[in-house]
Amino acid sequence: MSIFRNLLKPTSHFTPTFKTHFPILPFSTAATTSAASATHISKYAGLGPTRSNEKPRVVVLGSGWAGCRLIKDIDTKVYDVVCVSPRNHMVFTPLLASTCVGTLEFRSVAEPIGRIQPAFSNEPGSYFFLANCSKVDTQDHVVRANMSHASFEVVARTMRAWTVDDKVHCETVTNGAQSLDPWKFKLSYDKLVVASGAEASTFGIHGVHEHAIFLREVHHAQEIRRKLLLNLMLSDIPGVAEEEKQRLLHCVVVGGGPTGVEFSGELSDFIMKDVHQRYAHVKDYIHVTLIEANEILSSFDDRLRHYAVKQLTKSGVQLVHGVVKDVQPDKLILSDGSVVPYGLLVWSTGVGPSPFVKNLGFPKSPGGRIGIDDWLRVPSVEDVYAIGDCAGFLESTGKPVLPALAQVAERQGKYIAKLLNRIGKAGGGHANKANDLDMGSSFVYKHLGSMATIGSYKALVDIRQSKDSKGLSLKGFPSWFIWRSAYLTRVISWRNRFYVAINWFTTLLFGRDISRI
Repeated sequence: MSIFRNLLKPTSHFTPTFKTHFPILPFSTAATTSAASATHISKYAGLGPTRSNEKPRVVVLGSGWAGCRLIKDIDTKVYDVVCVSPRNHMVFTPLLASTCVGTLEFRSVAEPIGRIQPAFSNEPGSYFFLANCSKVDTQDHVVRANMSHASFEVVARTMRAWTVDDKVHCETVTNGAQSLDPWKFKLSYDKLVVASGAEASTFGIHGVHEHAIFLREVHHAQEIRRKLLLNLMLSDIPGVAEEEKQRLLHCVVVGGGPTGVEFSGELSDFIMKDVHQRYAHVKDYIHVTLIEANEILSSFDDRLRHYAVKQLTKSGVQLVHGVVKDVQPDKLILSDGSVVPYGLLVWSTGVGPSPFVKNLGFPKSPGGRIGIDDWLRVPSVEDVYAIGDCAGFLESTGKPVLPALAQVAERQGKYIAKLLNRIGKAGGGHANKANDLDMGSSFVYKHLGSMATIGSYKALVDIRQSKDSKGLSLKGFPSWFIWRSAYLTRVISWRNRFYVAINWFTTLLFGRDISRI
């Protein structure tokens, strides 16, 4: 019995076990931590320069299509990998619109970073940090980062500390119910790959950030779904005026690109197949308006665009050609003075460089992206690469800036992984050691085509190298089948492929999930 009594006795202290690789500086979240100690940790916490007898370190900023493909293909026998991102998953964006109306569940389009690269869990020198990068010191090979409030305690227990001279400056992501002050730390790198993506373009229009919802992240889709279902239920309450019902159930989509068109199609399917059945009292009030300044799906073949307009109109989507001038809490104003009341406003007008990219002291390509050369390097600094939506070819390369597409970002991530693996195996993995190495063939992008679903079991498939070239163009149900089959095979893991297939099957049998959670 004495054995069991001893087991039940509280221990005086607990020392966590870490996968040791760097000297560890103790972390504490206790209120009794001294100000001097906190200042010391804030100033010096992080990962220091690698030694010559250690694996070189690749720091990747971002967990989008480009960053995750790089993380997946990098050889962890050659490099230690550190990823810094404000989200711990990759979003399969082509299917994100389907989650807004319950066709798919949110977890079906989110792939955890740890599943993409297991080294974050079992390699002593590889880490994922839930943080934002705030500064890059290219002279000293340093990144500064800021860690989030919500993830502060988890990362603080696992983060390594090292007295450093050369860093990337970071800050933790800290938005949560019990927010804490951001935790700042620094990371030294041998190779730095900026894959931080882009942000939604608002063109400086007043009120967009305050009142519109973007469709780029899982939390955006969750917000759209909650807002849509809330408006449906509010409009069914006795005493709500007819005019207010029409406003609440007016869904406005700004932007006629693939994202805006696909969301409009999903929304029209939801209205015809689920709202008409389960919200019979207000089914005649709900409608969708798609606003585009020019032509919808401008990169697609003309025949496909005309077909999309015809099908969307047939599905009840009202197409409006106009330019938004101002966005107010319950209405938006067009440039011709027209007033468009709305209950749900989704903004999908393309992307542009983020404030982080704008503030980096790197040369910029046309459009404000980070300027890169033929090998996706930032030519003004050593050991720095940029890929994905945040990067664009410099004018001196003679190449156009590539579109912000998932296939562009993924292929750049694959190319950089192969390039870094070759450099590392040739002995150039450490900082400033790859100057005399042969870089091999430069990056060449070949467009594989575009696809978009428009609802009612119809889609568009445009297989052409460019808008002016010839190729195969398909529409209708066969294209919809190709669209679903292609994206099901492109989902990263078998787990998520199973989720997606099951979601599609249950939606077909039982309808969409309309629970507001």
